[in-house]
Amino acid sequence: MKTYLTVIGGGLAGSEAAWQAAEKGVTVILYEMRSKIPTPVHKTDQCAELVCSNSLGSNLPHSAPFLLKEELRKFNSIVISAADRHCVPAGGALAVDRDLFSQEITERILQHPNITLKRDEVVEIPDEGPVIIATGPLTSPKLSEDIKRIVGQKYLYFYDALSPIVDANTIDYDKAFFASRYNKGGDDYLNCPMDAEQYRQFVHELNHAQKVPFASFEKPIYFEGCLPIEELAARGQKTLAFGPLKPVGLPHPETGRLAHAVVQLRRENKQSTAFNLVGFQTKLTYPEQKRVFTLIPGLEKAEFFRLGAIHRNTYINAPGILTKNLDLQSRPGIYFAGQIIGVEGYVESATMGLLASLSAIRKISGEEFVPPPLETAMGALHNYVTTKPSKNYQPMNINFGLFPVKEMGIRNKKVRNQKIFENALTSLTRWRDSFKEEVDSAV
Repeated sequence: MKTYLTVIGGGLAGSEAAWQAAEKGVTVILYEMRSKIPTPVHKTDQCAELVCSNSLGSNLPHSAPFLLKEELRKFNSIVISAADRHCVPAGGALAVDRDLFSQEITERILQHPNITLKRDEVVEIPDEGPVIIATGPLTSPKLSEDIKRIVGQKYLYFYDALSPIVDANTIDYDKAFFASRYNKGGDDYLNCPMDAEQYRQFVHELNHAQKVPFASFEKPIYFEGCLPIEELAARGQKTLAFGPLKPVGLPHPETGRLAHAVVQLRRENKQSTAFNLVGFQTKLTYPEQKRVFTLIPGLEKAEFFRLGAIHRNTYINAPGILTKNLDLQSRPGIYFAGQIIGVEGYVESATMGLLASLSAIRKISGEEFVPPPLETAMGALHNYVTTKPSKNYQPMNINFGLFPVKEMGIRNKKVRNQKIFENALTSLTRWRDSFKEEVDSAV
């Protein structure tokens, strides 16, 4: 009997899956094709490299994203522990220094005695499980074809985009100010205020800028929570001012006045040498990005370490093909985890890696996997990806709308969310404690 676990993909889901199994005493072979085979967006060969953003979502108490992080902490998540150690100021969000974050995870994986990291491309799914496929939305073409073959249906897809990163030394700080919205956190964001005319011109240029064209046979489908800035601008003159450029909660510290709109920048690293334009995912061409984004007050002479880009993310119709164990109905022992199964977000991806790993560990030890309770954040996500969906299955971030409705009768939102939070952690602790600390010694 096979007594080791194969994990394909060294992103957040794959790294978390490998780590959880190894910590339970399971021998793990982790495959990562970078640096031999590049992807359209990754720049390094590090495990758990962050590409779209350096933010792991809200860190505000009693929010659904914070609850999910707290649940992962109860399992000593390698992703969350690295994030906590390498966080950078970001107001109410958990943002990290990308390089230090991925470096730590890579080093810990390389040093773990139960993990062997192989730098090879897997082009065919192994015949025997347990195997966890955590190759993400940018799975290599050859492996994608094999997955499509065993799944027996076409991929679903959406387009995702990256935000530009600015050289901090090229910003005009006399035109900007540091603050967090509603003073939550420290003065963690750099804010570039716009008056009405500057905002009008900016929106006009966005609407008329040249964009990267799609293939003629593809429909431009986006994840609603990560729309390109120009797509938002096209929805109406006021859309950006009520969206990523909203000035509410950001009065100027010297005058106390609210601007017509505010562009926020978030630190990329602990040295504060680079800033990310928050909410500026884009499919504008490179020359147009330089032209339009330097219209922002304070960025007139900005130089960019990275310009925005667009890429196609694919995922499977998980509820129709996965069991409650997160393995294929047609091929038990072949598990899927991460963004490839239709969760959106770094923390959500790591969560599904953890759950797939726990399920595979149970299989190795000859025990039944019991999914996390529905009232937990882990359980809510698990239920979303394994329950028969409505007509259109779409990627999903963690949110309280996925939870059971028994607390929804509480009208006070703060009290309601706190109750959900407390019940979830209590249930999650009981569920966690039901697992053995180590895999059966006979394995």
